[in-house]
Amino acid sequence: MPTKIIVTGGESRFARELKKIKTNYKLIFRNKNQLNILSSNSIKKNLKKFKPKFILHLAGLSRPMKLHDKNIEKSINLNIIGTSNIVKEAAKLNIKVIYLSTSYVYPGTKGNYKEIDPLKPWNNYSWSKLGGECAVQMYKNSLVVRLCMTQKPFLHNKAYSNVKLNFIFQDKAANLLLKILNKKGIINLGGPSQTVYKFAKKYDKSIKKKLSKGEFPLRADMNLGKLNKIIKK
Repeated sequence: MPTKIIVTGGESRFARELKKIKTNYKLIFRNKNQLNILSSNSIKKNLKKFKPKFILHLAGLSRPMKLHDKNIEKSINLNIIGTSNIVKEAAKLNIKVIYLSTSYVYPGTKGNYKEIDPLKPWNNYSWSKLGGECAVQMYKNSLVVRLCMTQKPFLHNKAYSNVKLNFIFQDKAANLLLKILNKKGIINLGGPSQTVYKFAKKYDKSIKKKLSKGEFPLRADMNLGKLNKIIKK
């Protein structure tokens, strides 16, 4: 029997990429009406009905990032309390939790961050994701994936030439994620460290340069050594 995985946030952009991939896992996609992460009863009903071995937790509040400043209650509810609810119910049944976090939990000052490096989120979005991480990391049967990805095609006509990240398109990120689901702990996931401009220019020669003046940390790029060792195996 294939390993059953409940996927929260089953109608998200990233979930749509996962649906395109042929895999030996049995992915059970649940939208916010089918599985409400703010309701323990809703979570319990889904776990009882499907009896999954894993929960891949995609549900939450992401972009635009300004939402996390304008409505901190919604940010806290969906990214911190909702994630905590998932962990509490999963822990009762020893179901593994896989949580998608972000590279923005790192300070963004020196780059090449390893999974063991100190954290210091730089905005409310990344604070909310770290809040979710706290609950997940208290539960040992879990995997935190610190991810740096973007939509395909690149949505903007300008890109930061002084911001270095690990951007990877969502379709490739989805394929990589499925290769590490059986791991535990924390894993950085993304593409090669490079400026956003260099990344975007590969796919659109008309992209213009722009400079970050505090909107984004300049060096939030991660060390992918751990990921690369797993993939090579």
